[in-house]
Amino acid sequence: MTEGGALQRAQVRFDCHGHATGKMRNELEVHMALPFQEGPFTLATDEGAFHGGDASAPPPLALFVGSLTGCIMTQIRAFAKRLRVNLNDLDVETRITWDWEAKGRVYETAPFSFEIDVMIDSDDPTERVIELIETAKKGCFIEQTLGRANTIRHRMKTPGGWVEV
Repeated sequence: MTEGGALQRAQVRFDCHGHATGKMRNELEVHMALPFQEGPFTLATDEGAFHGGDASAPPPLALFVGSLTGCIMTQIRAFAKRLRVNLNDLDVETRITWDWEAKGRVYETAPFSFEIDVMIDSDDPTERVIELIETAKKGCFIEQTLGRANTIRHRMKTPGGWVEV
């Protein structure tokens, strides 16, 4: 399982418990459960007037875009050290666009585009910086999740037990 004290393979799992408070505010407690314990981290989401919230915290989509941006930035910085690529400065700009369509009193959404612009100031050759970005893309949990078809299970707790929804 380990080579020289480092993990060679593991599952990484984060768990989150959310509790509805206020008009549209959600209090979230997130922690890493595998391969080791970290956290808990307390986060909150809220919505603005469109959904009847107070805008007392970022909306979930802001956290989503921020998480993707932070993930690729973290991997670039971590892997730059391992690949010995010099980083003088790093900026990332992420744009995610969704299609939105009214369906009676509710709406449906679908992803439209994901764009990530990486600006790296480095003294190393362009080819090495490109290799760094390509490696970081493969190590970014969120980017790898978004790039694949996923099955998301939903269950609802009932008095008789859990029901798949």
